[in-house]
Amino acid sequence: MSQRIRKAVFPVAGLGTRFLPATKAMPKEMLTVVDRPVIQYAVDEARAAGIEHFIFVTGRNKGVIEDHFDVQVELEATLRERGKIDILNELQKALPPAGSSSFTRQQSPLGLGHAVWCARELVGNEPFALLLPDMVMKANVPCLANMRSLYERTGGNILSVEQCAPEMTHRYGIVGVGEDVADGEGSAFRISQMVEKPEPDVAPSNLFINGRYILQPEIFDILSRQKAGAGGEIQITDAMVELMQTQSFFGQEFHGQTFDCGSKIGFLAANVAFALEREDIEGDFRAELEMILGL
Repeated sequence: MSQRIRKAVFPVAGLGTRFLPATKAMPKEMLTVVDRPVIQYAVDEARAAGIEHFIFVTGRNKGVIEDHFDVQVELEATLRERGKIDILNELQKALPPAGSSSFTRQQSPLGLGHAVWCARELVGNEPFALLLPDMVMKANVPCLANMRSLYERTGGNILSVEQCAPEMTHRYGIVGVGEDVADGEGSAFRISQMVEKPEPDVAPSNLFINGRYILQPEIFDILSRQKAGAGGEIQITDAMVELMQTQSFFGQEFHGQTFDCGSKIGFLAANVAFALEREDIEGDFRAELEMILGL
């Protein structure tokens, strides 16, 4: 029987240079999609998948993330005094249980693989989830919950993947598709290979890794001796390729929408998509959009 997934790692040490000057004093993970910080969407997804321990790999000037997931006594007292109980309940609902969040520092910006390695002592010798907060998911079944269901049947390592345009494979980590795995929630298969940013004519498929992983703890030993790869950074894909020599990897195709909120276009698109799903603002917001677009 596979060991239960209890812990999730959130790499939040990035500088957010694509959003300067907005991110000069505010972490990019705290930029809001409608009225919730980007990081909140990833944490909520993890909680929906049964995660119990939330591990944030931070950097300098990221203290506000820790504050966000803490009780603010004065604010809660003020909301209570003013009778704004609905807002107070929303704030309290967003908090992980007391004692379930941990924070560690990635002292040098050496890539995603290095950020994951920095969480090794907090994860320990057990499988864990890895969520890239920039990738905000929207689906009927939360992405990580779907992956957990597959993991409970197969064990091993699970990667969430989705389709890109065939001519865009050079922008992503692409997986090769092996035999199908019985799955009641969508397309699942054994991964036959992983290739980082292949040209379209040599790509093994058009399925890219979209920022959600379930990994076995043996990845930490590989990362500890991993040499810098593309861009002078320690790449998680290189470590997974090595781990695949001794362990199975499975792909779970994600059927929903993914917004890359690390890019301006993805961030703006996420705001529009989530705003249009909000009953309290959808009507007025749609009217504003139509006026802007001249419809």
